[in-house]
Amino acid sequence: MYNEEKAIAHIRASLPKEISAKLDDDEFINVIDIIFDYYEDNGMLDVGCDESEDDEDNIISGLISHVKKMLSKDPYSQIPPEYIDCIVEAELDYEDSIFDDL
Repeated sequence: MYNEEKAIAHIRASLPKEISAKLDDDEFINVIDIIFDYYEDNGMLDVGCDESEDDEDNIISGLISHVKKMLSKDPYSQIPPEYIDCIVEAELDYEDSIFDDL
């Protein structure tokens, strides 16, 4: 089961300590919300939604682009643009770890 606190801890662990220390949990929750909005908008939360490895690569690049776009519109975002890829990939890694535990 998805746990935001564990997801945030996982994301923090993937970032350099000096960047992680500058960002509060709300910044990471915002990214998580953007990711799940993307999933919902693209039908990726539907039961039986399967994708191939090629689709997965396209989804990840589309997701990262979407998160960058949304954060660029957010005047309150404190996330340095160069760390968005790492944050999104860490969140996806957390999602994968949930499925590995099933």
